[in-house]
Amino acid sequence: MTASVSNLRVLEAAPNVLAFYDGRIDGARLHSKELNWLDDGAFSLGFASYAILDQGEALVYDTSISIEHARAVRRELERRGVTSIRVILSHHHKDHVAGTEVFADCEIIASAKCARALCENQEAFAKSSPPIAPVVMPTTVFDDVMELSVGNIGVELRPLDIHSFDGLTMYFPKTQLLLAGDTLEDTVTYVAEPDRLRVHCAELERLATWAIQNILPNHGAPDRIAGGGYDPSFIGATRDYVEKLLRCRKEPGLGTLELSEFIARDIESGALIYFEPYEQVHAWNVKSVLAI
Repeated sequence: MTASVSNLRVLEAAPNVLAFYDGRIDGARLHSKELNWLDDGAFSLGFASYAILDQGEALVYDTSISIEHARAVRRELERRGVTSIRVILSHHHKDHVAGTEVFADCEIIASAKCARALCENQEAFAKSSPPIAPVVMPTTVFDDVMELSVGNIGVELRPLDIHSFDGLTMYFPKTQLLLAGDTLEDTVTYVAEPDRLRVHCAELERLATWAIQNILPNHGAPDRIAGGGYDPSFIGATRDYVEKLLRCRKEPGLGTLELSEFIARDIESGALIYFEPYEQVHAWNVKSVLAI
């Protein structure tokens, strides 16, 4: 099955920032009826990749969930007059690098940690369902913070060890906008590294000290993304969720709660938006934490 892009939405998420959003469509599948990372992860939960455009230049933040989606992103950028494209990878997970082949002729920028992880996972990605082959390796690799500009817009690539050890966010100093990758996710973060949650908590505390006005995650509610994103309460809600997951080890009753109860306060405040498929994510998170 070829992944369809018929439901791909182009959202004007912020000045000079486009979100390419697909997923959260009842009954729709892109790859197969069998369990797979695309249909039962990225697509079912909703996914946005981003592009920053100015003066014929573009920074693409993640290459989307399939070759077809990446091609659609590139077509739209070229339709808008873009002649120069650079790619930023937020981290090495499949749904963020599935379209790298479409940008093989572009500069691909990643952290050194991400580059190593991609190299180590090439064979596994090629055997996954759906397969990702080839994964085009980054051409520019760096440590710590990297400053870039696209046209007249300055951005900073800032690492965050949240969700994945190689997380990389994009921060706009002038507007205090954060493209968060998977460091923040709505309804709740997916626990990929359950043995490192205390590190993630500390990093969420560090993130909370940044001057941030708006946050655009890769996984979130399309209406909220189209409306300019989430406010900083998103950070505190994520930290509270991770801390509460850790408490499940000593408070067994917490692990029996459904997600809607587990995060009821943050749903009520509007910091998080409840999306029922995340009940399965939450069940997986609790299971992963208790298995440590």
